Amino acid sequence: MQALTEFLIRHGYLVVFLWVLGVQAGLPLPAVPLLLAAGALAGQDLLNLNAVLGLSLVASLLSDAAWFVLGRYHGVRVLATLCRISLEPDSCVRRTERMFAGRGALSLLFAKFVPGLGTMAPPMAGLTRMPFGRFVLLDGIGALLWTAAFVLPGYMFSGEIERLADNAALTGGWLLGIFCAVVVLWIAVRALQRRAFLRGLRTARIEPVEVHRLRQDGEPLVIVDLRHAIDADADPYTLPDALRLDADEIERRHHEIPRDRDVVLFCT
Repeated sequence: MQALTEFLIRHGYLVVFLWVLGVQAGLPLPAVPLLLAAGALAGQDLLNLNAVLGLSLVASLLSDAAWFVLGRYHGVRVLATLCRISLEPDSCVRRTERMFAGRGALSLLFAKFVPGLGTMAPPMAGLTRMPFGRFVLLDGIGALLWTAAFVLPGYMFSGEIERLADNAALTGGWLLGIFCAVVVLWIAVRALQRRAFLRGLRTARIEPVEVHRLRQDGEPLVIVDLRHAIDADADPYTLPDALRLDADEIERRHHEIPRDRDVVLFCT
């Protein structure tokens, strides 16, 4: 925290702008410590509070607007690219779509408080053809709430944060080492779990060419389109005679899937 504070004093507003821009672009940067430190410096009159809030807001809007445009013109491919850097890419798109579909445009108000959703929500808004003006309004409110949630506590408790930073300097190295070890262990476990899951999943996969050949040979296949409604609206084309069935509806509508034929499932 002390080193971050000294860095902020030297470079000030440019650091806040570029750091928040990078965070909202999807870079794995810790935003909370920087915003707290910026608020604490504003509380000590070393930075201007309104400038910090404004620069963070502008940086968020610039990054989110870029993701919105990419989502508008490239749709699910953008979401898949973002999820590919996630530890759970197989469920990332589906989870984002479910949250966005359940709360709609209001998701933009709290998206930045949910890990991962802050970057995913803008392209999802573009994918659903949300009007750009409405997106800017809701995303701007969400960005301002997110910034204020960390800058204002730093501003109001600037003295206490400075004392905590001084005390933390004595044990911070050990705490940082333990924290990094836990994070690395958690990532390794999740990566191994996903690798084992994908290994088992490959045995159940069938290529589109094989499905086409079986259909031409007259095999009695049942094809189930499991795409989320958002994906189906953005790309309404599907396979002939496919049963449209959202993954969340399987438990309620499973009786519509014949049991006397092979079943092929496909999604995004």
